[in-house]
Amino acid sequence: MSGGDEGRRGGIHRRVPPWLWVPAALGALVLTLPFVALLIRLDWTAVPAAITAPAALQALGLSLSTAAVATAVCVLLGVPLALVIARSSGALAAVLRTLTTLPLVLPPLVGGIALLSLLGRNGLLGGALAVLGIRIPFTTAAVVIAQVFVALPFLVISVEGALRAVGTGHEAVAASLGARPLTVFCRVTLPLAAPGLIAGAVLCFARAMGEFGATALFAGNAPGVTRTMPLAIYTAFNGAGVQEDTAIALSLLLILVAVAVLLLMRGWRADAVR
Repeated sequence: MSGGDEGRRGGIHRRVPPWLWVPAALGALVLTLPFVALLIRLDWTAVPAAITAPAALQALGLSLSTAAVATAVCVLLGVPLALVIARSSGALAAVLRTLTTLPLVLPPLVGGIALLSLLGRNGLLGGALAVLGIRIPFTTAAVVIAQVFVALPFLVISVEGALRAVGTGHEAVAASLGARPLTVFCRVTLPLAAPGLIAGAVLCFARAMGEFGATALFAGNAPGVTRTMPLAIYTAFNGAGVQEDTAIALSLLLILVAVAVLLLMRGWRADAVR
């Protein structure tokens, strides 16, 4: 780092009013103290046994598999949606962006009720599916659908931001040289949006791993079928299923996943700056 950069950073640091450090410190404590308390309460000697307990491994395996499938579905659906939003303007872009971000601001339980209203036995599509012998609620497929519903906005927002940042100049040049739309999309658009796509996919996976509310209402809490890690934690603290030590250990594992995601995101941003 050059001396000029250090001087500029030092100047920014000195411009922070001293009185702001008190509420800033309180805010940091609000965010960190609950995790500190969890780590202090955790019986570290029991962590290996708790994580390797059959119920914990079952919940962990289900969470990893469903989150991976949900992330793949989000990529397949989210990239085209992000491209449409990024290349649209006016009312269409505003409506699509609002619909995309709606699951972010609604309580997850509302999402679960909405999914039941659509795919439940008496739902908008659920009745027709039942006639065909297809039942989605309270199955593993319902877990994936709930995860896609809550995680898709993260991918769309990341990819749209990347597409808007790179603009359409490279695509126009490729098209002027005779490249077909599919070629432009695969060899120009996707590589340019790759940082946003990767970041969005990682965030998508992490959000799917932590999904609870919509899954609980739409998929239920059946061991080995719909009981993911968050549901296993909830079940433990309600006095059934896995032990409390397992629940705390699984909570620690989810925290580690979130920290890993943040570190990966920070690394990609640093590479982008370079």
